[in-house]
Amino acid sequence: MRPVILLLSFTTLLISWLIRPSSPTGGVASTLEYFRTEAPIFSQKCTDLATTIKKMDLHNNSSVADVRHKLAECRASWKRIESFMEYFFRSSSRIYNRAPKFEAEEPGMEYQSPLGLQVIETLLYEPNSPGRKQQLLEQSAAVAGSAADLLALLYDFHAGDRQILESLRLQLLRVVTLGITGYDAPYLKTGISESYQSLLSIKHQLEPYNPDDTLQYYLDSSIAYCRTHDNFDSFDRLKFLKYLALPLQHRLSRFIEKDHLQLNTNRILNYSAKDIFSPDALHTPIPTDTTLIAAGRQLFYDRSLSGNGRRSCATCHDPEKKFTDGLTTPIAFDGHSALDRNAPSLLYSGFQYRQFWDGRVETLEEQVATVLKDPKEMHSSRSGDTGLARAIAAYIRTLHPMSSAFDRYIEGGPDSLLTASQMRGANLFMGRAQCATCHFIPLFNGLIPPDYALTEFEVLGTTRTGRLDKPQLSKDAGRYNVYPFPFYKGAFKTPTVRNTGVTAPYMHNGAFSSLDQVVEFYDRGGGQGLGLNIPSQTLSSHRLGLTPKEKHDIIQFLHALTDTP
Repeated sequence: MRPVILLLSFTTLLISWLIRPSSPTGGVASTLEYFRTEAPIFSQKCTDLATTIKKMDLHNNSSVADVRHKLAECRASWKRIESFMEYFFRSSSRIYNRAPKFEAEEPGMEYQSPLGLQVIETLLYEPNSPGRKQQLLEQSAAVAGSAADLLALLYDFHAGDRQILESLRLQLLRVVTLGITGYDAPYLKTGISESYQSLLSIKHQLEPYNPDDTLQYYLDSSIAYCRTHDNFDSFDRLKFLKYLALPLQHRLSRFIEKDHLQLNTNRILNYSAKDIFSPDALHTPIPTDTTLIAAGRQLFYDRSLSGNGRRSCATCHDPEKKFTDGLTTPIAFDGHSALDRNAPSLLYSGFQYRQFWDGRVETLEEQVATVLKDPKEMHSSRSGDTGLARAIAAYIRTLHPMSSAFDRYIEGGPDSLLTASQMRGANLFMGRAQCATCHFIPLFNGLIPPDYALTEFEVLGTTRTGRLDKPQLSKDAGRYNVYPFPFYKGAFKTPTVRNTGVTAPYMHNGAFSSLDQVVEFYDRGGGQGLGLNIPSQTLSSHRLGLTPKEKHDIIQFLHALTDTP
């Protein structure tokens, strides 16, 4: 068994033991009964899916449509037990709903092959996958076989009210950050109907705790909105978030606090925050030592740290340019050659799980030390000074303003903060354009909800230049240079799109000089969509089919993410 899974299992067992009641409470008993009812239904749906796949004719559109329908039914059933499975049996849940790509687990870097319902969906919509029917048979058989034994997980199972309620908190966060964006089912476009099932599950499990009228109102209203507005492309996410889901998140938190049933097993999420878009929603290790932060800020601008006394951190990360430099790639230490990669903004970098485009170091302290030592960057004689790196990193961790027009709007500001174009763009970004399936709420970077403890590395097939009519693949191998797994070739960390309206050029190599080029690249399906041979591309090669107006609206929304002083 893999180290991470062992650690997760041990943590779950420890928490269960610490708050294990002598007998199940009404809430716990109700949840267990709900799971005992829904798990066999899910198992049957998985069996039905496997049976339909066996009969499927890949060359018959009607036959393929039948399988897709069975998959949608299976996914809807999964959503009714997802909160329970993800919280209490995380490793087992990944058999059913893991992302359809290779995943490497740290610290051992053992990798897992894609498996589950998301993989089946991809196979059903990617016609060029070799051996597609056989893969579908294997995937569906694995899912159905595992689902048949779900009730065995309850052997000697114990839980408490605090755990049940925390699992519901996290499920609501999945709805807000993953469900309505279509992360789990981008081709089926069942994200809204699946969110409806998730919310129904939350309602059922919450009932024994006697939720107050206000909490009940927002929960029922959220359910009703998803039921009556289930078209994925036209769903108004801004309205749903601002007026229903975020108030629901706030009321659920206050309800749990009022009954003194708080439990936080997540080191990142701050349950005391109003909602996920609150500036304090995610914990970051900001030092309380104001002297250290002040020293770090001074050192950030100190040219004497460089080997030639001409460069400082601000040379490549200028605050006036949102902590970028506006160049394709930065000028090197020698004053005339260029570095290999674009200088990303430092804003919000304190939240990132890994640093540098290829994620080769874990902490900001390591990043600062690496840059100071690098003969192409700072070439500093003080690169071994851990106190210096600690101070600069402390200052960088304070750089998360969340002061954009969008932030003010979503947290209760007037509608006039956003233009009609920006509102349409926000709904496209979080919906049909699928941007938010990689640039996750609320930081709009690769930190994966609801835990926010890992960041995604994606293979986009980025081109060497902005010439999409004559595409050539970037030669930079990215994370493959750190961990030489084939699926990491060309993989880079997903950065935040906050402030991208004023931080051109873009991508790891600065290849795109405008947001128009960026949006066009994604609309065409990345490198593969442009005709390049990139077997490991994680970005869908399907064209989005965005209209010129829709592309304009998305870009306008990105401008609404520009932080103000």
